Amino acid sequence: MPHFWYIGILPFVGILGAIAVLPLLNKTRHWWESNLNRFFIAMLCSIGTIVYMLVVLGKDSIGPMLDHSIMKDFIPFIILLFSLYVISGGIHLSGDLEASPKVNTIFLGIGALLASFIGTTGASMLLIRPLLKTNSQRKHVVHTVVVFIFLVSNIGGTLLPIGDPPLFLGYLRGVPFMWTLGLWPMWATACSILLVVYFVWDSILWRKETFKSHLQDELQHEPLRLRGVTNFIFIGGIVVAAAFIDSNKPLIGTDWHPFPFLRELVMLGFVALSLGFTKKAIRKANNFTYAAILEVAALFSGIFIAMQVPLMVLNASGEAITNAMNKPWQFFWSTGTLSSFLDNAPTYVVFFKLSQSLPEGEMLTVNDGEVPISLLIAISLGSVFMGAMTYIGNGPNFMVKAIAEQEQIVMPSFFGYMFKYSIPILIPIFIIITLLFLM
Repeated sequence: MPHFWYIGILPFVGILGAIAVLPLLNKTRHWWESNLNRFFIAMLCSIGTIVYMLVVLGKDSIGPMLDHSIMKDFIPFIILLFSLYVISGGIHLSGDLEASPKVNTIFLGIGALLASFIGTTGASMLLIRPLLKTNSQRKHVVHTVVVFIFLVSNIGGTLLPIGDPPLFLGYLRGVPFMWTLGLWPMWATACSILLVVYFVWDSILWRKETFKSHLQDELQHEPLRLRGVTNFIFIGGIVVAAAFIDSNKPLIGTDWHPFPFLRELVMLGFVALSLGFTKKAIRKANNFTYAAILEVAALFSGIFIAMQVPLMVLNASGEAITNAMNKPWQFFWSTGTLSSFLDNAPTYVVFFKLSQSLPEGEMLTVNDGEVPISLLIAISLGSVFMGAMTYIGNGPNFMVKAIAEQEQIVMPSFFGYMFKYSIPILIPIFIIITLLFLM
């Protein structure tokens, strides 16, 4: 356990506190809207972590920490999100359907399925704008955006490693590419319950809309039209690069190991192709800006550094944790709870390593040993599902929130999102998942 660890975790607590509190205070609300100021807070917390490690662990700890948090985690993470964000921003799904509960529910269901095949980020960026346009005549929209974050930005990405970053990290550690398809019963159960809850909820609010809103919605129909379809090829390229280019493994069919960051360079190459081949009018029609991805980059640059000490504490407590926690349901809730605040990708890795020390039933062979299948299921579900519990649990959450706010939708605060939406809606669903699949 690092000495004075309770001091070392303060920068992480600080950045979480800034995200939660500063947007709520009248004196800081406008100041916080600047990505430069967000980056300033992120760097302040990062410096706090670096100073702590320098004093307590010595100067030799700084290089490996920065290499791990920035070079191996943050840069691949943000380039993957950036690539999917920019390329999907070049696909414009136009049209204005009737914003009825049935249409909205179908929209969310399609998004939940699509998230596993083009990633939660790609699906979120592709669908959030047309969903907002469809509901532009309605007064009650916040609940639709929140459930969109639950389903499309998180739970929907369960079926393939490209769906969500934690599963991709598992794939890089030797989990077979198609293994996650076996999670479909849990995925289908969670998605089905959420869609039913949403349909009932939206039906109630639909009846509360004004006569004017209903009239405008009925008169302003527009058939669906898809432009920028070439970008689907580029998204496919991103998926292939993410799945098959890894400097730690030889390229399939060869003995050649790709050099570091080749995967990221290939992704940026597809971004360049997208920018070059997509008409500017398409991005303009999407109201595309870089503000949302810059917000994610500004905040997560600090989060990835500041969370290193909490992760050290978690690693140092590994034996005590596994003595007290060795059942699938315990791994599900522990992984999920920490994924809500520590970002789900590194949390997945920590619990993946912890689970390898436990002989628990049937084992799956991975790169550096074996992992209990029952625990791997729990870790995968916890990290992906509970990434929806807070805005910082998964990268797309913040981007969807930012895009909704660009469309003048007043989204709930950090704590408002948790206590008004995610806790009362998702926790009962996760209890059902636990009872059905993890006991």
